[in-house]
Amino acid sequence: MEDRVDLDDASYSSSEDAVLQSYLPAAFGKQPGEKDFAAQIERTRRPAWGVATANEKNVKGADLVSTDGSDSDSDSDSDSDSDSDNDELSRYPLSHELVFKTHEKAVTSVSLDPSGGRMATGSRDCMVKLYDFASMTPTTLRAFKSVDPWQTGKAAAAMAESHPVNHVAFHPQAANVLLCITAHPQAKILSRDGAVLAEFVKGDMYLRDMHNTKGHVGEIATGAWHPNDRETCITAGADSTLRIWDINNKRSQRDVIVFKSRAAGSAGRSRMTAVAWGASSAGGSGNSGAGDSAILAAALDGSLVLYSGNGGPYTRPAAEIRDAHAPNTWTSGIDVSPDGRMVVTRGGDGLIKLWDTRKFKQPLVTVSHASTADRFPMSSIRYGPNATSILVGSVEGDLHVLNPGNLRPEVITPITPGSVLVVAEWHEKLNQVVTGSGNGETHILYDPQRSLRAAADIVRREPKKRHIDDDGSLTMDQSFALGGDNIIIPGAQLAAHRRRKGGAAGNMMSNTGKSYDPRRPTMPQQTPFMQNRPDEKSIEKNIPLSRMLHEDPREELLKYAEAAEKDPIFTAAYRVNAPVTEYAELSDDEDGPDTKRLKR
Repeated sequence: MEDRVDLDDASYSSSEDAVLQSYLPAAFGKQPGEKDFAAQIERTRRPAWGVATANEKNVKGADLVSTDGSDSDSDSDSDSDSDSDNDELSRYPLSHELVFKTHEKAVTSVSLDPSGGRMATGSRDCMVKLYDFASMTPTTLRAFKSVDPWQTGKAAAAMAESHPVNHVAFHPQAANVLLCITAHPQAKILSRDGAVLAEFVKGDMYLRDMHNTKGHVGEIATGAWHPNDRETCITAGADSTLRIWDINNKRSQRDVIVFKSRAAGSAGRSRMTAVAWGASSAGGSGNSGAGDSAILAAALDGSLVLYSGNGGPYTRPAAEIRDAHAPNTWTSGIDVSPDGRMVVTRGGDGLIKLWDTRKFKQPLVTVSHASTADRFPMSSIRYGPNATSILVGSVEGDLHVLNPGNLRPEVITPITPGSVLVVAEWHEKLNQVVTGSGNGETHILYDPQRSLRAAADIVRREPKKRHIDDDGSLTMDQSFALGGDNIIIPGAQLAAHRRRKGGAAGNMMSNTGKSYDPRRPTMPQQTPFMQNRPDEKSIEKNIPLSRMLHEDPREELLKYAEAAEKDPIFTAAYRVNAPVTEYAELSDDEDGPDTKRLKR
């Protein structure tokens, strides 16, 4: 008989019992465990994110300061400086981040809808990714839709080509339309679900006068929405034109602005590299009021032009600066402040300039900033909410938050070290910053205390249970992936997959009662010629002019005999000149017509 353990024995330790209890279940059934959301938020904290403030004497060479207070000096002056720096940093939602690794190449454009519920990104891998923040969890940071604009719509069957995405943008007041611009003369309008709503027409490349073409004849670099009109946008192309479009009329632009370059050797043309549509402008010519909109555009010859955005005429710009940036350098970014008075440009000559539309002659401020336009011509520069800051990326992968008055950096924080930071956007309602980098990553920077929805809500959700079918590449059907909680019915198919098939063949299969088994081959559509005994109605419907089989040609021609006699078409002139028909008479010397003897 085995010896029993004496609990009163001093040699027995209660820790051994605790180890045994850890292997035994405490209760039966599923236990509702509480998730530690604070730990999820802490995992998204950026480790010692670097900063440099304008209070320092040498901003460019300043060391990165950690926000955890570890680099504190004993001196009271240094403590007070660090406290002021922390107060300065608290204004920017840069303490935490979520990383989306969905693109294979550089992210060239990012955009969020006005409500902040969805995000769109464009890349050099020719894809547009659509994200829905309401359906994501910390473990499912992926796009719900991947769209190749040139493999979607009516042109998909006619052309098998793709183009890098230069610009995608939601309308600032409407979340149901998305402007998509690729390296092609035709821009497209997508829905918030990725469907092609409109594809603007391509112009005639053989016409010299660009006023007579109905669309662009060169690659489109970028575009912008009208700040108030939900159905109007503008595109800037390599054919030296700016074209204003109505999204309901895709066959011709509404207005065309032809830029006439004055640079030597340009033949009056220059590529348009950037465009922005301001909500209001004071106007350089004095003709536009405080509530008028303005169109700002930059050209490859270094010019910066200002047009009135109130319907033209666009014969000449309201103001023009010929040497705004160095000639033959790509001005990649241009943005207008919300009040329409200030304009900031980022040139390919390594300079950032601040302009005032009321005195549109000389820049107010000029600072040096390394350009990335040689590798990424779509590199952006954007105003923050209420024009309190300016966001711009760097070659080193840092995000620079500039002061809108003197363009000095208030914050410099690394996002993707070693990879170029191409674009950056600061959403006002969400109070979150979205960036796109050259390594294909999209970062959402936020503050869990001051940011709303989007990333702040994602980190507070329970992670989704991982399942092998969540990865579409590991499933038998590559078109969709199933979740772990889904119920799979044998022989059934998802409704989205049935809609993807579409066409009459898919509808015919449903009428026959056959199941939508993905392993079953799609039956070809039956035509009247494939049926054994096609009825008369189906023949008349599907075969043109089939009713002529039952008509008598002689009777059909005699219907017009009376009309031809009353109103002849070919002999109507003889009624006046020769009302009586006369035939020639043969004389005695003339023989009749020769007749050939029949061969017997």
